[in-house]
Amino acid sequence: MKLIIILSLIFFGLKLNAQKVFSTQYSSQAEVKVFVCKNESQADLKVYKVQYDSQAAGNEGKWFFTKYDSQAKKKMYFVDYESQADLKIFFVKYSSSAGWRNKAKQYLMY
Repeated sequence: MKLIIILSLIFFGLKLNAQKVFSTQYSSQAEVKVFVCKNESQADLKVYKVQYDSQAAGNEGKWFFTKYDSQAKKKMYFVDYESQADLKIFFVKYSSSAGWRNKAKQYLMY
C-alpha cells in the first residue's frame, strides 16, 4: 500500500512539473509574455514542441501546447516586439537542443 502511494505521488509530481502551455488571445490573460527570436543566440530559452503532454517534463524547454487554458500550467501571450516580452524563446528542431540559455529567467516557467 505504501508503495502505491509513493508511486502515485511521484507520478502526479512529474505531471505537475510538465511544461504544458496555452497561448492566450489577449495579453491581459497571460502569465508570461513571450517573444519568438529569429536567432538562437538571442533567446533565453530554446523550446522544443512535443506531440504529447507526457513528453513535456520539468522546466527544460519541452513544451506541450494545450487546447484549453484550464489544462495548462502556464498561460502565455506571444508579443510582436522583443521589448514587450518577459521571456525570449527560439524553437529548435530537436528535443536534445532544448534548454535554458539564461537561467535567470527560469523562474518564469515555474
